[in-house]
Amino acid sequence: MATIKNGLSKAYHNRMTLHMDNFAFMFVQVQQETDLLGIPLPSNEPAFVLVIIIHIALSLVAVISGIVAMSKEKNAHGHATFGRIYYWSICLAFATVLVLSIMRWPHNIHLLSIGIATTILVLIGRNLAETKKKNWARLHTICMGGSYILLLTGFYVDNGKNLPFWNQFPQWFFWFFPATVGIPIIVRVLKKHPLTRMRKGDIQ
Repeated sequence: MATIKNGLSKAYHNRMTLHMDNFAFMFVQVQQETDLLGIPLPSNEPAFVLVIIIHIALSLVAVISGIVAMSKEKNAHGHATFGRIYYWSICLAFATVLVLSIMRWPHNIHLLSIGIATTILVLIGRNLAETKKKNWARLHTICMGGSYILLLTGFYVDNGKNLPFWNQFPQWFFWFFPATVGIPIIVRVLKKHPLTRMRKGDIQ
């Protein structure tokens, strides 16, 4: 009986060792760096590179549609159209962030955190625009503007050190630069735009 138990224990140990070896092999594969348009990638796995390309495309759509939406009047048709494009591109980009985070866990936790915060702000901002409760325009502006700041923060934190001109700045700079530019713009919009300007009756 003891011999059988020892045999089963040894077989279990060998199986677990094999699983760990396979995991380690996959992990090593993920760590093999490659290059995409001059920007180093932490993995040369085709699936990883494909997800990166999709993520870059979606993020680029978000950056462009976000700028266009912000340049349009809030009660104009173009603002809502490009706002929807921005919303969906952020949500889909977050899905790719989840995949990339799982593939490189736990190395991308900081980017996953930025992605979660960005998506939450976008979801809240969209809900405010749809329900149009009291002061919705102000809160919508804050949420969407904040999500755009976080979108750029994630980009610079991940890629700033590899970009010409930006590579001269320390890493901590990329965490604060988008906010130092974006927050004053949001404050200015809140003060000047007729839909977001605070009126006496808004404070009860």
